[in-house]
Amino acid sequence: MSCCDPNQAAWNGKDFRRRTVLKGAAALAAGALAAPVRHARAQGKSIKLAFCSQLLCIIPYTVAKAQGFYEKEGLNLELVYARGGGAAMEAFVGGAVDYGATALDVALTAYDKGASIRRFLSTGKLPLFALAVAPKMAAQIATLKDLVGKTVGVSGLGNADHALALFLLKQAGVDSSKVEFATLGPNLLEALRQGAVDAGLVQEPALTLIQKAGGRVLVNAMDANDARKYLGGNYEFMGVAVRSPEIPVRREEMKALARALQNGLTAVQALSPDDLVKSLPPEMTAGADTGQMRDILARYRASLYPASVKIDLAAANRVALSLKVAGLLSPNADSSGLYDTSIAGG
Repeated sequence: MSCCDPNQAAWNGKDFRRRTVLKGAAALAAGALAAPVRHARAQGKSIKLAFCSQLLCIIPYTVAKAQGFYEKEGLNLELVYARGGGAAMEAFVGGAVDYGATALDVALTAYDKGASIRRFLSTGKLPLFALAVAPKMAAQIATLKDLVGKTVGVSGLGNADHALALFLLKQAGVDSSKVEFATLGPNLLEALRQGAVDAGLVQEPALTLIQKAGGRVLVNAMDANDARKYLGGNYEFMGVAVRSPEIPVRREEMKALARALQNGLTAVQALSPDDLVKSLPPEMTAGADTGQMRDILARYRASLYPASVKIDLAAANRVALSLKVAGLLSPNADSSGLYDTSIAGG
């Protein structure tokens, strides 16, 4: 499972992900990054936080770095860009990095499979997906019920977008067995734009491009109003996890990280959209449409990013429910032990 499909989020033809992707958790864990926690801090070495390289996921983390908030807390934090949330979680659980920042669905499934992790802060309150209709079908599909007998594109079965689609269908009273899902991976945008599928789960900037081509938006989960209408409210997304056995020696470090990201979230709402774009690594903006980036950040920042790093347990329960509906968690799965609210408050 992936927190987001990085291929849907490409901003230009350059392969930013190829230059920044983790080369593999096993290789990293076998090297110097797996040094004991106490020794690494005693020597003043970097702590490493892995996350996916999707634009809307990373903004609070890069803003906190650009504004010097980690340094102000005494943290020499290195942001490690991974190819999706699954890769970030794999590296984190394998010991290659110190912290893992992923969408909650990734953490929930890892925890359910026995990973000894605790999620202790949040940086995202809505999923980064919208359910959009292909331009040629915009006149025929106006509601979720109109998807019966139609084909919906997703990045992969069992991924976060697929789980969200199943949840939306159930909430609308639609039998998901009457909707065909097509696994399209990185080709989802073009398949939808060209009408190879009737609808699909997309991220930005794909959503903007589909709308410009004449497509219809059925549900934009990145919009607070749609989230209240279709999801029942906030839907916990990005957040940071630590390995459970390391909490005693990392507790003060975790509190410092929470304070830095709290300041980062505050700055996300206060800075100009141009300054938000400037906080991004040069590799991500080289050759990109920075004007489009600016407009998207200006549009979504109030909806996507919480005012506090405190975990919203009600929002987290909505995610768990969606995964149970999708069959990715068992109906009786108990995820309450995943959350440590002692760092950022409950």
